[in-house]
Amino acid sequence: MIVTGTANLRGKLLQNELLAHYTSWRTGGPADYVFIPADLDDLSIFLRELPLTTPVTLLGLGSNTLVRDGGVEGVVIITQGALNKLAHSKAQEVRAEAGVASAQLARFTARTGFTGLEFMAGIPGTVGGALAMNAGCFGGEVWRFVQRVETINRRGEIKLRSLADFEIGYRSVIRPEGEWFVAGHFSLQAGDREKSLNDIRILLEKRNNSQPTGTANCGSVFRNPPGSFAGRLIEECGLKGKSLGGAHVSEKHANFIINDKQATSADIENLIAKIGAIVEEKTGVRLIPEVCIIGR
Repeated sequence: MIVTGTANLRGKLLQNELLAHYTSWRTGGPADYVFIPADLDDLSIFLRELPLTTPVTLLGLGSNTLVRDGGVEGVVIITQGALNKLAHSKAQEVRAEAGVASAQLARFTARTGFTGLEFMAGIPGTVGGALAMNAGCFGGEVWRFVQRVETINRRGEIKLRSLADFEIGYRSVIRPEGEWFVAGHFSLQAGDREKSLNDIRILLEKRNNSQPTGTANCGSVFRNPPGSFAGRLIEECGLKGKSLGGAHVSEKHANFIINDKQATSADIENLIAKIGAIVEEKTGVRLIPEVCIIGR
């Protein structure tokens, strides 16, 4: 049911909302509450008035995330479609809020005449998620182009932070405790609009040919180990097509797990563990999950 918020609240607060509706795997139990803010100011007001004892989780497109079947305690804040401002903020710099889709940012910068973020068209998530994990594909990584970021803390305070405040690694970002990304400022080079748009078209064609797009999946499940590829190792272990419950390893790309038979999150989590164990046993390589697993 819809719960009435404070007098100043403009977003929606939903109780016992099933998170399967907000994840690309289409699995996940209910959150105690889901809040969809009207904008960044609305989110700030909400956090200021929320008791500090209430757990808070931010979720964008719900890709790269597995929500367990028991759901999530506290409030899950949905940024996609809410924190959606995107603008050319100053010379050769673009500001994008956390709920902007990565592909939308890629196309916007290309059309504005900038180059550098074309690769983000291949990332199935939001700017907030891309910042949180230093997302990348086709040779590009998000933080190579970050000039500064905006974060919000548990008290609703918005801060502008420089790169010096973070430790950036491969698919890893260590940020100040208790803060979430709400916007990124990207420093870019002038480019050729038509070339950039064509590069995006080529990249998406390559992605569609090599990955199971159009299916219920989270993107890449495991990080690529140094000097190798997770998908190649999984395939070499004969795991393409391996199933558990309603989930199976993609026949098209072995580093993808697909839900096509009403899988539970437990099916997927157990399949992830089984793949990791088999690959380590047969190759000696321990695969590290790229997907974030949350919930009860």
